[in-house]
Amino acid sequence: MSTQKDPANIGQVLSFLREWDRGDKAVRGRMLNTFVSRNSGKTSVELELEFAQVASLFLARLTTWMKLTYMCGTFLGIQLKAIGIFLSASSHDQYVMEFLEDGGVLTLLEILGHSRSKEKEKTEALCLLLAVSNAGRKYKEIICESHGVTAIAECLAKSNTNETQETAAALLESIFHGNPKYQNQIYKGLIALMTCRSPKAQQLALHNLHTVQCRMKTAHCSIVQPVLNMLRSLHLEVQDDAIHLILELKCYDVRPLLLTGLVTLLRPIEEVQNHMEESEMIKMTGTLPVFVQQAAAAKAIRLLAKNSDELSRELLSLGVIRHLLCTMGNRDHADSQIQASLALEFVRSYPVIEEHVQRGIGSTLFEAFMNQTDTLCMNMDETQAEILLTNKVNITEA
Repeated sequence: MSTQKDPANIGQVLSFLREWDRGDKAVRGRMLNTFVSRNSGKTSVELELEFAQVASLFLARLTTWMKLTYMCGTFLGIQLKAIGIFLSASSHDQYVMEFLEDGGVLTLLEILGHSRSKEKEKTEALCLLLAVSNAGRKYKEIICESHGVTAIAECLAKSNTNETQETAAALLESIFHGNPKYQNQIYKGLIALMTCRSPKAQQLALHNLHTVQCRMKTAHCSIVQPVLNMLRSLHLEVQDDAIHLILELKCYDVRPLLLTGLVTLLRPIEEVQNHMEESEMIKMTGTLPVFVQQAAAAKAIRLLAKNSDELSRELLSLGVIRHLLCTMGNRDHADSQIQASLALEFVRSYPVIEEHVQRGIGSTLFEAFMNQTDTLCMNMDETQAEILLTNKVNITEA
């Protein structure tokens, strides 16, 4: 091969390729390490000078060797880095097309799901797919046609390193933009990701969904339940991103489903009839995630209703006042009480609601609620809690 200063002649290149063809894996590994150290960051013009205008011959050999040996994984890391030099070479998509024609994209997607692939190798494979995606719309479509959305999403859900997950999320966002043919498929794939167990994957999916949803004309109804379920996450960043997405969804046709779901989450209860006493006993039940979800729902309702008279009236029509009062009576979870009391600004905003609430919970408790909300939440006794839990306030309009 050439020195770094002088271009190669065809004889040097053929000698290099002959050594590659005859070499065992140790020889090829050494040659790849030399190639990567000497050629990282080069443009396509510089690579062609290095290989006497036949660099494609070496790329084809690299791609074939990776396809034949990636399951063993011995040299996969350096193979991916070497191929990356070609795919990231600026101002030229010839290498990308040749890589695709040799089945390179399918191999990269298989690497993502292979049990013996290391996390670093998966990250490198994702970076190569990102380089392919960034080359243009037809390349994004080829990735999707190769069942790439599923493979990338599964990698994001199952990976255990932040770098791999973040690269997978960046790739999903990249293949979405400028790819109208497959936008719905990617959108639904991101919705499905919210149901995975990884908090990091959930957070990245929510972040991507916010970006993607802004570019969608409608919201699919399947997004509602998963995003409501994210409110029970014990990871604050996941919960915050879920609320952020909910605030975005208020502008779409799923709004009625979303508002109904939020109001329902305020009362994770089971009703028990005590026929001997002829009274209804309502016991607040639930695990910590359920109560966390209850508090987050109250917070989301407050943010939705804030500065929006239209949303406030829609929530009122769903009986939100009664549900918020019930939530405020949950002595088992202080944040539920606090978020409910903050959301109950409805009471102060409409005089007619004030009157209904006062009649529903009694003057003494109403006075404490209006003037000493913080103290009431901190020191609520069993009697006060029972009044709130069993309140019959029924107001659906202001």
